[in-house]
Amino acid sequence: MHIDIPDAIGATARTVRHLTHDGKPATAIVASRTYPTGIEDLWEAVTAQERLARWFSPVSGEFRPGGRFQVENNAGGEIKACEPPRTLDLTWEFSGNVSWVSIRLEPAGEDGARLELTHLYIIDPEWEATYGPGAGGVGWDLALAGLALHASGAVSDPVEASAEWFATQNYRDLVDASSAAWGQAHIASGADEAGARAAAARTAAFFKGEESGGEESGDEES
Repeated sequence: MHIDIPDAIGATARTVRHLTHDGKPATAIVASRTYPTGIEDLWEAVTAQERLARWFSPVSGEFRPGGRFQVENNAGGEIKACEPPRTLDLTWEFSGNVSWVSIRLEPAGEDGARLELTHLYIIDPEWEATYGPGAGGVGWDLALAGLALHASGAVSDPVEASAEWFATQNYRDLVDASSAAWGQAHIASGADEAGARAAAARTAAFFKGEESGGEESGDEES
């Protein structure tokens, strides 16, 4: 597997929003991208278990309001809304924490569909200062890049077949570029520039399995 990094980074719009949820400070990371397939097919790609296993991860459960789901070795949660082929809202429950994910689909031109993913979480000040919104954003960037390969027909094997890719330079370069792009979105939301770049560098180091991130990677432009 190989991902075109300029295409993956440039095709995705990223926004960081600061708001409150249940009276608590919260952050919402928003990523949106257009895919070369119709809205019905894109909906199936993000909700059908057989297809999720080919670009995201094996997922069990029921995609219906009130249903529960579980991502293998990752988060689980409850489906809050499921309105084919446009709306999916769910809780994202991991390691004792709860956040909220919303997916919106809409047609884009004659042969495309646009996906907007919003992940809202209550702010942990220490975590936010250390990693910033890229801690969640990079993971979703990786997923959306995989979805692009799947939607275009470039990759159809189960995700386990691509496990070796995570040890490649292509993966490391994508992590660096994604972290820098989320750092830019963080700055655009009003964050301190130096702090946002440093957090982006630490996020990249985390995803690459390094003990600490150098400040230089935080200076990359998206």
